[in-house]
Amino acid sequence: MSYRAPVSEHAFLLRKVLGYDRIAATDMFSEASEDMLSAILTEAGRLCDEVLAPLQRNGDLEPARLEGGAVRTSPGFADGWKAIAEGGWISISGPHEHGGMGLPMAFTTAINEMMSGACLSLQLAPLMSQGQIEALEHHASDEIKALYLPKLMSGQWSGTMNLTEPQAGSDVGALTTKAEPDGDGTYAITGQKIFISWGDNDFCENVCHLVLARLPGAAPGTRGISLFLVPKLIPDAQGNPGRANSLKVVSLEHKMGLHGSPTCVMEYDGATGWLIGEEHRGMAAMFTMMNNARLGVGAQGVGVAEAAFQQALAYAQERRQFGPIIEHADVRRMLLEMKADIFAARAILLACAVATDLARATGDDTCRARAALLTPIAKTFGTETGIRVADLGIQVHGGMGYIEETGAAQYLRDVRVTAIYEGTNGIQAMDLVGRKMADGGEAATRLLEEIEAKAESARADLPKLAAPVWEAAQNMREATEWLVAQQDRTTRLAGALPYLRAFARVLGGYAHLAAALAEPGGARERLARFYINRMLPEHASLLVQAQAGAEDLYALDRDELAG
Repeated sequence: MSYRAPVSEHAFLLRKVLGYDRIAATDMFSEASEDMLSAILTEAGRLCDEVLAPLQRNGDLEPARLEGGAVRTSPGFADGWKAIAEGGWISISGPHEHGGMGLPMAFTTAINEMMSGACLSLQLAPLMSQGQIEALEHHASDEIKALYLPKLMSGQWSGTMNLTEPQAGSDVGALTTKAEPDGDGTYAITGQKIFISWGDNDFCENVCHLVLARLPGAAPGTRGISLFLVPKLIPDAQGNPGRANSLKVVSLEHKMGLHGSPTCVMEYDGATGWLIGEEHRGMAAMFTMMNNARLGVGAQGVGVAEAAFQQALAYAQERRQFGPIIEHADVRRMLLEMKADIFAARAILLACAVATDLARATGDDTCRARAALLTPIAKTFGTETGIRVADLGIQVHGGMGYIEETGAAQYLRDVRVTAIYEGTNGIQAMDLVGRKMADGGEAATRLLEEIEAKAESARADLPKLAAPVWEAAQNMREATEWLVAQQDRTTRLAGALPYLRAFARVLGGYAHLAAALAEPGGARERLARFYINRMLPEHASLLVQAQAGAEDLYALDRDELAG
């Protein structure tokens, strides 16, 4: 079965559940009408269905390879990139003054999700460029912006982010890459970076790397890190790619999945770079890119979940074992869990994008705090949904799911890394209970109060759905109060991931209730009933884990763990 972009699902969520009209009502996005939303989603869906989806298997069966120091991409990927670039899909939310469309992040998020479902390996390339565009927009000099942003947004050049080193993964502060001033405003960058997605390609004129490095005499840890833009080819006086920079791809990683996406080991040997932002403030600049990427990675998880579900549904309708297997109760259970969780994860993802747009358009601190709170939840729940749904997709296929020719296994192999890169899901949970609760839980409480109010108002129309959602929000609020009151950092972190998962479950119930209210008596209400009755109750057991403390996690010493 071929992939079909879920255009109508995005349009429904944005219009009927998440209040897209609030975005269109702002001065900044006044031209982004609901008609434009429909037109752009439809056109993006056509690109995904007709151009990108046929490349999905190519990337897996004929991976990117390194030949003579240059990356050769999978068959058809160059044409796929060209279609993405020429359609303007890289620059959807880019600034007008440098050639972008200046449209809401809600557009970009929906499109990134659909592209991920069509061909995740290729979609990762424009996602990297979009993150770099945002980092440069906020932190680069006017000269850098004028030269690089138009070319990145047009797809002539592509962008990457270089954080990780062999000894410095999640502990970014342990990096050793050096930056020495050259005396002319540039810097000589020397060091090795690993896990660099799309570190090179054969379809762009230039590849631009954002590299974290340490200046001479810089403080240890993250406080001494600066950010540099290091192009593969140094632009000449006219801004065209000129002489080769002193950098190279040493090797490509042999990965479990995402074979079409070259994951490079990069070596910098006195390469010329330009400082982005202030000295020793590189992490602040890079986090601009990473926050953009985290929302995008959540979209990747949801996109792959959608594709895996579509294939599993088609197989269940066709496969006969004592009749069509779609009539078997356990197959029905799996398909409904897939569909219900995809809706929940997509709603959280788009809610985060909507909050981001409203914060940008209005400057409202409440919207900004909402976006910050939802980012780690959207990333974690989106990617975990992708993994879980892809795994269930294999199960629906039975033995054929374990056979590579069906393509069911590729979804799981491809999506598994999304829970790891751009900050592991464990780190996302730590961020949620740490930095995102530094306001005393105010942003979380405000959101939970909205859920309670929505559920209270729905009691008259949908009492059997409203009551469990209201109760779940109450439980979540009590757990949040408990969490905020904990002074011991280890206790908070021990329950971080269960707390995040519980929050996502409650947000999912909220979204399903809102959908049922928008279209009462139909399929959405019936799907909401399934989620609220069968999946929402999971939040209670998760909150028990979240509040269990750290003692049992450390009850066994290292020798006992090994024994």
